[in-house]
Amino acid sequence: MGTQRNGFSKRETFILSVDVGTTSIRCHVYDKSASIRGSCSAKVSLLYPQPGWVEIDPEDLWKGFVTVVKGAVQDSGLQMCQMESLGISTQRATFITWDRNTGKPFHNFITWQDLRAAELVRSWNRSCTMKTVHGVMKMLHFLTRQKRFLAASLVVFTTQHVSLRLVWALNNIPQLRQAVEDDSCYFGTIDTWLLYKLTKGLVHATDYSNASATAIFDSYQMCWSGFLCSLLSIPLSILPSVQNTSHKFGTCDPSIFGVPIPVMSVMADQQAAMFGECCFDIGDVKITMGTGTFMNINTGNKPHTSIAGLYPLVGWKIGADVVYLAEGNAAGTGAAIKWAQDLELFSDVKETGAIATSVEDSDGVYFVPSFSGLQAPLNDPKACASFMGLKPSTTKRHLVRAILESIAFRNKQLFEIMLRETRIPITKIRADGGVCTNNFIMQLTADLLGRKIERPSHFDMSCLGAAFVAGLGTGYWRNQEELKKLLTTDQQFLPRRSKADWDKDGRYRGVLQSWERALQRSMHWYSQP
Repeated sequence: MGTQRNGFSKRETFILSVDVGTTSIRCHVYDKSASIRGSCSAKVSLLYPQPGWVEIDPEDLWKGFVTVVKGAVQDSGLQMCQMESLGISTQRATFITWDRNTGKPFHNFITWQDLRAAELVRSWNRSCTMKTVHGVMKMLHFLTRQKRFLAASLVVFTTQHVSLRLVWALNNIPQLRQAVEDDSCYFGTIDTWLLYKLTKGLVHATDYSNASATAIFDSYQMCWSGFLCSLLSIPLSILPSVQNTSHKFGTCDPSIFGVPIPVMSVMADQQAAMFGECCFDIGDVKITMGTGTFMNINTGNKPHTSIAGLYPLVGWKIGADVVYLAEGNAAGTGAAIKWAQDLELFSDVKETGAIATSVEDSDGVYFVPSFSGLQAPLNDPKACASFMGLKPSTTKRHLVRAILESIAFRNKQLFEIMLRETRIPITKIRADGGVCTNNFIMQLTADLLGRKIERPSHFDMSCLGAAFVAGLGTGYWRNQEELKKLLTTDQQFLPRRSKADWDKDGRYRGVLQSWERALQRSMHWYSQP
């Protein structure tokens, strides 16, 4: 058995997993039962050098990454040599460029929230070039009936995409332009930068889930889009190689953690959360309610072509098997609750469910949670956040209830567009993210969807998903069926009546219709996004 240390056999091994989110970096040490043996977290400091610019210092991020890995292992009471492999989950579409010879960045990370390319986005979306592209792609779709041409005919740029933020960097950073000419430039999202640092410059790679979220990747052909890169003058030479999600990306240099730890998975955070929730089958749905809401459905081995704003993503590629997801998102979920707390509508977030149920209804008050515009299916970046129906009888409790109801209403909107567009029968729904701890939102969502929703015992699903993929890669866990048995459920929310009864009852149908009118009134409010 070997000598015992801290109650464990020396030969017992564990999986390390790190999730680099928008506001924090978290690391967990997982055992065979997927229980957390040790944890550590660090804050991600966002920089705002100019209005609308949102950056992260790459050296700060790197130091934070190393710190949380060492801290989690220390917290577990284990040895670094017991860590069998490392999985990494990261926020999507945040990127950096650097000198491939020296490793020196040309700028800070430009995050997915950054708006510096807003003018470029507007001019490209209005351009004759885009009108021509849309027309040609419609014609190609008519002639060939290939869905990838229909998808291309509907493409519009947004600031959340890497594409035009990278164009901005190429146009405005002289040393970056020079490096491209000298063929000494590397581009990468956070996962690519971390791999480069962990392997001391030996690896320049990403995985299919991260690549598919950049908007310069062709999910139909499973490669970087030569067409888009040519259209935007993005050199293909700076882009990383794209590998399977489960892949030995490289080994951490021993000088970093004292031992060489193989990196066996890198994943985009929402796809990792989907894997952590064991949504492996067609029709499985995950709802992550954090700062924003992300609803994903497993569409199997075919990407979904959307006309209403759902985004086709590669979920993961393991061996020869590719799983695609369709994603809808709503900004301003946790952000709306945080805003209400800052306004002192309540003092403790945990109170909000009880506050909402302390009144029978919202007294005809409706909240539109569009601090960052409205996403699918309305897709209006110029919409404003608003309260409507305020009256002298309105209390703080009514306002809190209206805010919580609006989150459940957006969930229903996203779910219905997903059902209508994909036409895939729903097999199960699982929820995660900080906001899913709110029982009022969870129950109302289950009632409105007319479906059972399961909430896991712990909510760090991105970390767990990356750990699962890393563990499958080394044989730590045998297969996906074994993973399903490890998943624990904290609570199931059953619809309090059938969907048909709910509609017949009419109580929420009228409320929903009024809320949808409030949405319409809030649209096209600002002259620009």
